[in-house]
Parts: sequence; C-alpha cells; structure tokens
Amino acid sequence: MDVGVGTLRTDVLVIGCGIAGATAALRLSREEDLHVTVITGAQEPKETSTYYAQGGIIYRGLDDSAELLAEDIIRVGDGLNSEEAVAVLCEEGPSLLRRMLIEELEVPFDAQPSGGWHLTLEGAQSTARILHVADATGRAIEERLLSALLSRPNVELLSGYTAVDLLTPAHHATDRRAVYEPLSCCGAYVLQQQSGKVVSCMAQATVVATGGVGQIYLHTTNPPTARGDGLAMAHRAGARVINAEYVQFHPTAFYDRYAPRFLISEAVRGEGARLVTEAGEPFMQRYDPEWVDLAPRDVVSRSIHREMLATGAKCVYLDLASYMTADRIRERFPNIYKQCLDYGVDVTTELIPVVPAAHYCCGGIWVDHFGRSSVKNLYAVGEVSCTGVHGANRLASSGLLEGLVWGWRAGRDIVDRFHGGLETPSVDIPPWYDEDLTEKADPALIVQDMTTIRHIMWNYVGLIRSKKRLERAIDDLSSLEKEIEKFYRTTRLTDGLVGLRHAVQAALIVGGAAWENKESRGCHFRED
Repeated sequence: MDVGVGTLRTDVLVIGCGIAGATAALRLSREEDLHVTVITGAQEPKETSTYYAQGGIIYRGLDDSAELLAEDIIRVGDGLNSEEAVAVLCEEGPSLLRRMLIEELEVPFDAQPSGGWHLTLEGAQSTARILHVADATGRAIEERLLSALLSRPNVELLSGYTAVDLLTPAHHATDRRAVYEPLSCCGAYVLQQQSGKVVSCMAQATVVATGGVGQIYLHTTNPPTARGDGLAMAHRAGARVINAEYVQFHPTAFYDRYAPRFLISEAVRGEGARLVTEAGEPFMQRYDPEWVDLAPRDVVSRSIHREMLATGAKCVYLDLASYMTADRIRERFPNIYKQCLDYGVDVTTELIPVVPAAHYCCGGIWVDHFGRSSVKNLYAVGEVSCTGVHGANRLASSGLLEGLVWGWRAGRDIVDRFHGGLETPSVDIPPWYDEDLTEKADPALIVQDMTTIRHIMWNYVGLIRSKKRLERAIDDLSSLEKEIEKFYRTTRLTDGLVGLRHAVQAALIVGGAAWENKESRGCHFRED
C-alpha cells in the first residue's frame, strides 16, 4: 500500500473481516499482483458477528439435497426469497464449505465417535445438517480465517480504522463535472482512531462487509461494531437498499438486568430444550402446534413477546436440564454453560432466563449474484448486503454460509475484472479537512443519543409494529438526526461520533422501510 500525505492507495479495500469480508480477501490474495487492504473499526480483528455465532453453519445432511435445503430457506423466508440466489447458495455452499473450511483451513468441526461429522438440527430445518464446533462455531471459523489472512504477504489488516464515508467521484471529486458520470466508488475516507486523523483510502474496488444493525436496538446479540455503518455509508453514496424492514430477532438471548444479552444458541432447542414459563410450563404449543419450539425465529420471538405481555413477565425460560444430562450439556454447550454460570445460572440444574434480541438484518445493500451493488466498483457481502437468499426471514445457520459463498464470489469477480481490465476513473479526491474544527466529541452526548436511538427502535420498530409507532419513530429519529448532523459537522471525529451518525441513519432506513411496507410477512409484523 502506497502512503501519501493523508492518502492510502491499494488495489482492493475490504471494510470488515467477518466470514464474508475475510473470505473475499483470501480469494483476492491468491493473486500475487493484487494488494488487498482490510480494515476494521474494532481493536481486535476477531470482534465480528462471525466470532459470536454459536450454533453452526449449514452443510449437507445425510438425507439432504440442494432442493430440500432450498425448500426450507424459501418456506422460512415466506416466499419472498430470490429463487436464483437460493439456488446459488444451496448448490455451491456445501462444496465450498468442504473445500475451504474443512480441507484448506481445517476448522475443527465436531465429529461422531463412530466417524463422520456430528450434524445437529435447528429451528425450521427439515433435517440435521448443521456443522458445529461445540457451541463456538463462529469463533473457530473466524480464528482460522484471520490466521490465514495474516499469513498472506499481499494482505494488510488494519484494526482500529473506522470507515467514515465511501468515496464517490459524483460526491467528492474536485472536478464537479464528475456528477454527470454514473455512480462509482473509489475507496473510503477512513478514521485512524489512535491519531484521530482521517485519510483517503483510494481503491480500484471496494468491498463493504461491515455486518448488521443490531446495535441500533436496545437488546441485541451483535457485537459493538454492528451499528449499521456499511448500510448508512452505501445509502449516502446512492446505492440501492432493499428489504431493510426485515430485521430478525433471535428468540433466546440471556436475560439479566446487569448482564449483556449474549446468545443462547438455537441449537439448544435443536437438542431438545423447551421454552417454558417461570413455573416450568411449556407454552410454544399454544402459538405453533406444528413446529412448537423449533418454529421459525420470527414466530418464536413474537410468541415469547406475547407470552411476556400476557403474563407481565420480564423474560421466559429455557429448560435444558430436563432434556439432557449434565455431562452432555457441559460437553455440547461448554461456552453457554460457562457464560451462564458467570451470571449465577447453572444450566445443568436451572432454567435459563431469555428474551428476544435483534440478531440479523435480512435486507441491506442490494447486490447481484457476485456481490456487485448498484454503484460501480462497490461490492457488499455478508449481513450488510441483500442477496435475496433470506427473503422476509432467515433460516437458522444460513448467514455464515451466505457470507462464505458471496465473499468467495465477490473476490473471484474482482479478480476476473482486474484480469479483464477493471475500468476505474482517474479522479482527484481532496484530502479530509478538519483543521478548523476545535470542538471535542463529548462521550456523554454520544452515549445519550445512542441510548435514545435504541429505545426508539425497540419500542416502535421492534417485534410488533404499527402505523402510529412507526410514524413516531420516524419523527423522533428525523429530529435526532438533524441534531447529530450538526454535532458531526462541528466536532473532531471519534469512532463513537462516526458510529452515532451511521446508527441514526441506519435506524431511519429500517424505520422508513417498515413504514412503507404495510404487509406483515416474515420478521416484519404489523399489528394494524
């Protein structure tokens, strides 16, 4: 990477290093003449949604097929899926997983004592097809991906670098005649957190892999970086965004007033656990007699929400101890066992308190089958994108597989375009100017505004929505956005301030999409 005054130059910029971004970078790194720069706002590169994925990743069951998997995905997605995208995932996913994760990276997936992989069942899956590494599958995958990335001489991984804005000639070029050209992307303005300086990172192709929007909600299973950064930046750049209203809530996040909302994997129910009241009474049969505790996530989440409203309870419970021996629990779910024990709950003998939490955004930046967005030279992969695979609701453990497939495809497409002569405009982008900004960001204001966003989204754009709630959300968020924008324009940047601006705009994107869509479908449910 060539470094000029306030400028970084690279062939490909990848923003984010979860399974999708890391896979794209690894595919690109096979071309020795390409330089790849991967940035992440986290201080530790592993701090991604991938790292915290517990349950597993879809593979191929014993009596499974691409057609059967496609049926499950489309049924859960309420028929709003792109059938072409689903076919790509189902036909290419398992074989790519075998080649890359099993054979090349040697991810230590759990095996049966008698031989073969241990495949488990999760919600709305018609057969056991989930590969896992105990209850820390994402951690094992992410660690192997990062290890491979760090071994590649033509990949530079920069942590503590926050993407501020995507660079587009139409918006940023010194030659204002660039506004007449089709929208294209040539990199990003990037904040070096330690120095507080913003640099221009110029790239011939840019891959956005920033993850989801969970942090705009009060309760979420997502890491702190999931603020909607990529969604907001792409929207400002003019990229097409679709299906943003379909935010999936995971039914079971650990509940304690003083604890973070860490995930209690769906695999716990896949192994037999039941959702129960405080008195230990199962209740899901009243809401979904067919699938009961293994109904699709949106159904289970709303059922828990209604049960809590009906009883006035602050949470419901998972009963695992009645259905699995203590030794088996510690073997199968060692991390869940340890995390719960840290907060005083022994899952081998006690009920686990749980509530729904924002988990996965099924919509995002529109992309084609190769991760190409509507903006030239801008790709999006993973949760920040919308391939059409998930439709109105995501099938359990399909997100990691989608990230793997589209990360690989985007990387391959960029390589093909480089070999075929990638068309990139010669453009002069001015350096970031903030010399006249003397005001320092007040962390208290940032925390308060983020808290306001999270309460608005949870109460008005959450599990159950209505016209009045959504109108209130849009009014409140629009007013808040104006204040945040004033704050942003007069204050020296920090990661928190950049994230706050991204978050309020992502919240407006989600709220606006929910208001426009009056049809209840999948994880977008309107009571009116």
